[in-house]
Amino acid sequence: MKLNIVPARTGILWVRQGIQAFMKQPLALIGLFFIYMAFVPLVSWIPLVGPLIAIAIAPAATLGFMAATRETVNGKFPTPMVFVSAFRAGRDRLRAMLVLGGLYAGCVVLIMLLVGLLVDLPATPMKMDGKTMPPPEYFNAMMLVLAFYLPVSLMFWHAPALVHWHGVSPVKSLFFSTVACLRNFRALTLFGLTWFLLVVGAGVFITALGSIFGRQDVAGWVLAPFILLVPITFFTSLYFTFRDSFVAEPEPTEPPPGEPT
Repeated sequence: MKLNIVPARTGILWVRQGIQAFMKQPLALIGLFFIYMAFVPLVSWIPLVGPLIAIAIAPAATLGFMAATRETVNGKFPTPMVFVSAFRAGRDRLRAMLVLGGLYAGCVVLIMLLVGLLVDLPATPMKMDGKTMPPPEYFNAMMLVLAFYLPVSLMFWHAPALVHWHGVSPVKSLFFSTVACLRNFRALTLFGLTWFLLVVGAGVFITALGSIFGRQDVAGWVLAPFILLVPITFFTSLYFTFRDSFVAEPEPTEPPPGEPT
């Protein structure tokens, strides 16, 4: 396995490939997303450790969506079993994925603690003109969360796939993922910018049509499923960012007997 540096324009290609893969199996991928979204709150209800488990399963869920996308690309039907693929690849990789989930949960908890120490959030929200408004401190806290989470997202972007498909240790996978994201930063930046422009552009277009025809209620009904489909297609496109960022090296072959090595 070696790093592959891609052109910046590949970021747009990743978005297109994610949407195309979704269109091949839309019902299956929507169903997988709803299963995950229903499973997270159920796990969160477990006393004491539930919220931590809900956070720790995020890397395995990311791998599950990557595996579902790969199944779709290969012409197969992705089933909910893709979510447990991370835990069926042998004891060593199961242990590695559990460690990766624990590291991820630790990073998220650390971010929450740091933000809580740096920003003094008021106990009650503000009220302005009879409307409940979040205080400015909430905006500051959100900006800090985004700033702290950015390096964490780079570390865990490719890490689940590296652990599962290439047998890389959890710590090394975090390092390789960070290096790959930094070396392909232009493509990833264009990838994120394309998603942002698609969401904002579609939202403005749908809202404008509703205003023109005087049917804002219809625009809302159209916009709601679109907003729901965005995270699904985003998760679908993650597989292509991994596939193009790493190249599997061919296994060395033994020379025929009698030939010099």
